[in-house]
Order: sequence, then structure tokens, then C-alpha cells
Amino acid sequence: MIGIAVVGYGYWGPNLVRNLADIPDARLIHVCDIRKERLTPIQARYPTVAVTDDLEEVLRDPRVDAIAIATPVSTHFKIAMKALMAGKHVFVEKPMAATTEEARRLVDEAARRGLKLAVDHTFVHTGAVRKMREIVEDGLGDMYYYDSVRVNLGLFQHDVSVIWDLAVHDLSIMDYVLREKPVAVSATGMSHVLGEPENIAYLNLFFESRLIAHIHVNWLAPVKVRRTLIGGSSKMIVYDDLEPSEKIKVYDKGITLNGGPHTNGDVYQMLVGYRTGDMYAPQLDMTEALNRELRQFISCVENNEQPVADGHAGLRVVRILEAATQSLAQRGRVVELGQARMIA
Repeated sequence: MIGIAVVGYGYWGPNLVRNLADIPDARLIHVCDIRKERLTPIQARYPTVAVTDDLEEVLRDPRVDAIAIATPVSTHFKIAMKALMAGKHVFVEKPMAATTEEARRLVDEAARRGLKLAVDHTFVHTGAVRKMREIVEDGLGDMYYYDSVRVNLGLFQHDVSVIWDLAVHDLSIMDYVLREKPVAVSATGMSHVLGEPENIAYLNLFFESRLIAHIHVNWLAPVKVRRTLIGGSSKMIVYDDLEPSEKIKVYDKGITLNGGPHTNGDVYQMLVGYRTGDMYAPQLDMTEALNRELRQFISCVENNEQPVADGHAGLRVVRILEAATQSLAQRGRVVELGQARMIA
């Protein structure tokens, strides 16, 4: 049985505690938060779980094999690195770190010590996204585009922009579903609240092939939208996370391109044809994603396996976020992902 502690009991921490308490192969030992008043309800509901505001107490406990971190992004690196150096496996909320350099150092430290490093990219564990990856791997033909919209009214964050808060979900989904990885990014956006980070942004991601990706995130929309379209030459996917049942729809639609010589013999005329076939909605596994994700993390620690959303996946997403932030500061300049650096 794997002993685990949760660090951070604010917005997401209660969900981690609830799920870990129900996993047979996990033993929840500590919940830690610097605000003691948050910990009071835990003792009533989980009397066997120790509560503390002292991280060092948790790290010193030999019964703790792994740490689940649900604290602000700015603290992820410090806490995760301390945990790894104490010999603990780490499960850290997204985004994994505040910079690419921090994320890379965590990946290197985990590898050096032979520890598991998993990132809470919750959506990649949903039945809908796993099915979407399966469909893409089976083949959509030539990949044309990945287009995602994630908008709603609020909740404004004061420490990170809408890119780091909302786009991180779409980037983690895209990283999991698509085989090809982006090579450059361009981002534009705006803050409409003086002194606060950007509340609306548009990201364009470029690939070596003709595939292109676009992500729109917004805290100022009058409606909530969570929709992704993936277009290929033979099939297309619509993923609507707000649909209660048919979250994934696959369309046998597309275009056919037929080239033929023009009448003068030296110019080719392209004829575009449209193909319309059936639509089907595949059956999906409706298991709670966080529960599935935490069970997989515990299993990976027990059996020395690699998590689906491991440190390398977290690093790739942070690299894009960092490059997008750099592009945003320069009004949409294209930033190559291998050359991205944060602007002070």
C-alpha cells in the first residue's frame, strides 16, 4: 500500500483527498496547508488522517511514499523539488511549474532518483479524450487542423493569465491526442482589468506539416463553451465537454481535391469536391477522470510504470505556455518552441 500526503487544501485539494481516501491501494496519511482553518473539516470526516501546516513534517515521515501537490503555480517547483529530494514520488497540479527551466529540473531530478513524476492533466484521463486519441490513432487521414474554444464568465485569476489557467487544459489534451508536436506558437490577447493578467487570448500553433492548431480562451464570455474540432482529410471529430452524453461525435465528412490540366495546357485547375457520410457518437467510459488518474499514479508507483501525463508531458505544455507568454508580450510574434524564453 502506498502512503500519500496531500499538500494544499484550497480549491482542488479536497477533490484529491476525497478520491485518495477511496483508493484501496493508497493510504492517505497527511493533509498539509499553511492555512490551518482549512484543515478543520478533515478531522471530522477523515479521523485517521493527520493534518498539519508544516511541510517538513510531511517530508520527514517515512510512511509517506508520495506527495500530491495542489498549491498555487508559483509554489509548485519549490514543493515538488523538496519532495523529490526527500525521496518522495510526486503528483503535481497543472501547470507543472512556472517556467520551462523549473519543469526541466523537476524532470531531471525525478529521473536521477528513479522517482515517478506525474502532472494533473485531468482531461487526458476522461473517457471522451481517451476515445478521441483512439480515433485519431486509427486514422483521420491527413491532419488539417485542431481548433478549440474554452470560454466562460470568470473566474478571474490574479496570479496567472487566462492562458496559464484555461489554455493549459487544451494544450494538455492536444499533446495527448496528436502524435505530432508543435514547433512554434503565436499568441495575442488583452487585459481589460487594470493591473491584472490577460483575460482573453488567442493561440496559434504551428507544426512541421500542414497541420495548424488554434486555441481561444476567455474569462469574459456570456456563455460557457468547451468545444474542440479536429479535422482530417477522411474524418472529423467534434468534442463538446458540456454535452451530457454524446461528448464525441465523429463525422465522415471532408473534401476531395482533383487536379486537372487547364485548357491552355500549362495551368492546373483544382476541383474541390465535398464528401458527406454518416455521423456516429461512440460509447464512452464515464469513470471520474481524477479517480482514474490517481489510481494510475498509485499503480505506477507500485509497479514502476510511467504515468500517461508524466513529467515530460508537463514540460512540453509549460514550454508552450512560456513561449505563448513571450509572444503575447510582443503582440503575436511567432516564437519557436526551442528558443522560448520568458521576458522579465
